[in-house]
Amino acid sequence: MTQPIRVGFALTGSFCTFARALTAINDLVARGFDVTSILSENAGAFDTRFGTAKEWRTRLTEATGKPIIDSIVTAEPIGPKAMFDALIVAPCTGNTLAKLAHGVTDTPVTMAVKSHLRGARPVLLAVSTNDALSGSAANIGTLLNRKHFYFVPLRQDAPTAKPCSLVADMVQIPATLEAALHGYQLQPLLLAPNEG
Repeated sequence: MTQPIRVGFALTGSFCTFARALTAINDLVARGFDVTSILSENAGAFDTRFGTAKEWRTRLTEATGKPIIDSIVTAEPIGPKAMFDALIVAPCTGNTLAKLAHGVTDTPVTMAVKSHLRGARPVLLAVSTNDALSGSAANIGTLLNRKHFYFVPLRQDAPTAKPCSLVADMVQIPATLEAALHGYQLQPLLLAPNEG
């Protein structure tokens, strides 16, 4: 019997995209993936207009059937224990992009990525940040050039109102994951922008 592919699914603080992330998690579970949620400290603690931390924790636990990894201590064993075949960061904020590009490990998510990468396994980034084409552009470029990082295809979500903003198309997470598990970047990476 084939073992299911084990996926860590890390959420950082782009709260407006949490509903899409949860839909992606449910899709992966429905496809037979073994999914574990990981939360940054902010993602796991803040109540916002998009829902309370308690509500999101409950929904994530119900979706995966597993406890959430939500501390640096519980994220550290991910690599040594080879807990996941792939790790997804969705949404991946500009703050998290900067930390990953510069080797900063001070949140559960950045620790999860660092620990996971010691086994040279794929990390998928689903960018969601208003400064992707300004302050975060250099960090995206750095990570595009780094081994084992793969990007979920992304687009400008509101080119007129927010000309520097990019958001990943989370519907493409399963296809990006399949490509990354075979060692290549899903294309096209840049999608046509949304109107607005």
